[in-house]
Amino acid sequence: MRSRSYGPDLTPPWKRQQPAPEVPAERGLVVEEAATGFCGAVVRCEKTAEGLTVTLEDRFGKHRVFPMGARGFLLEGRVVTLVRPAGAAPAPAKGPGRTASGSVAVPGARARVARESRIYVEGRHDAELVERVWGDDLRIEGVVVEYLEGIDDLPAIVAGFSPGPGRRLGVLVDHLLPGTKEHRIAGQVTGSSVLVVGHPYIDVWEAVKPASVGIPGWPQVPRGESWKEGVCRRLGWPVDTPAAWKRILASVNSYRDLDPALLGRVEELIDFVTLTED
Repeated sequence: MRSRSYGPDLTPPWKRQQPAPEVPAERGLVVEEAATGFCGAVVRCEKTAEGLTVTLEDRFGKHRVFPMGARGFLLEGRVVTLVRPAGAAPAPAKGPGRTASGSVAVPGARARVARESRIYVEGRHDAELVERVWGDDLRIEGVVVEYLEGIDDLPAIVAGFSPGPGRRLGVLVDHLLPGTKEHRIAGQVTGSSVLVVGHPYIDVWEAVKPASVGIPGWPQVPRGESWKEGVCRRLGWPVDTPAAWKRILASVNSYRDLDPALLGRVEELIDFVTLTED
């Protein structure tokens, strides 16, 4: 006798495998591929000859491509099925022969021996963002980028660097506006062999276009509150700045994802430290 509640297969409802919930593979979403244990943030979704795929990037910058639609991903320990975000178009392929900065690529070119000239940036996030977009160009030019963890000691750091002919120093500063502490410090060190430029944002996070990150805009955080933590709270993200930065950095694929206020300043620094002096 067949039970009505169990259905034709006689399997009790509580034993039947429930379909995994579908989750849009939004850029920056962090998931784990169950079969391999590879954990990373979604970088792009693409349609290939084999079907829809999703590209994940782990915390070391390594990319892996997986098929979408299978019960093979874990989100916060829960099995989910990744699906293409609504209205998403296949990620555009990087233009042939171009680097992430838009420069003409030089296939097979070896990194140049490092110049004596350097570029200093204010923090680790700044350095990682510059590397992500301009890394190929900097290696060909032999330019090393280092980060300072703040610029309060910039005058002493510049003095220790001993800039001069053939040994130029370029410095990228956050929140470089007239009347600010940063502006006063920059004025103390700028000279013929030292160029200090900056963007107007409190932090380099804001130099990433909100649309690239998948947010409507960068929120306003009251003075006195930790800016990065305040941003996470107002965006509904966990208050985990390393994880938030990983999500933001994963959304940057080329110069198109950055605000022109940062693009122009970095290009200016590269030109300055690579200038051939007569």
